[in-house]
Amino acid sequence: MAGRGRGRFITVEGLEGAGKTTCLATIEAVLRAAGEPEPLFTREPGGTPFGEALRGVLLDPQYQGMTAEAEALTVFAARAEHLARVVRPTLEAGRWVVSDRFTDATYAYQGGGRGLGDARVAELEAWVHAGFSPDRTLLLDVEPGVGRARIAARDADADRFERERDAFFRAARAAYHRRAAAEPERFRIVDANRPEADVAAQVRAKIEALLGARSET
Repeated sequence: MAGRGRGRFITVEGLEGAGKTTCLATIEAVLRAAGEPEPLFTREPGGTPFGEALRGVLLDPQYQGMTAEAEALTVFAARAEHLARVVRPTLEAGRWVVSDRFTDATYAYQGGGRGLGDARVAELEAWVHAGFSPDRTLLLDVEPGVGRARIAARDADADRFERERDAFFRAARAAYHRRAAAEPERFRIVDANRPEADVAAQVRAKIEALLGARSET
């Protein structure tokens, strides 16, 4: 491990039903085939015992109606622990970290979907991880109706966010697009409306390109 330097931090973003599970499996296959040692796959909110406990609260339908402020603060509490206990130490050890969602999701879901606005989220971001952001973010861009249909096809109870109306997801999607437009060097957009095999191929190409860019530096 010595001499490898800092690992890369990759995040996967998108609405409910965008296909993040397929995306993460594809990334893992590409990294392992490339010989990256023990890439760490994690998620937000979550990634630590404390974070997973807060995740349970955030997704529980019994808390429908939680304020946008409470949601954002809870997400960032989980994120602060995740960064300190998992993400930063793993990156410093030279390993890649791939996270199912990160702060862009807060801008989308709480800032956009809940109407909290970017400024409030930015204040929390500056407090918890000023100057720290992913090396690459894959945005799985899906129409809310397509995502909703995929969720409905699952044999599982919908969580608190999956039960939101299309207006919430349209606002969240617009917020994601604003983030991607503001940071085109970090974001790579994947057309997640496509069939699963096509989405996987897009993801594979984007991660292989990142690996190629790293080998040249």
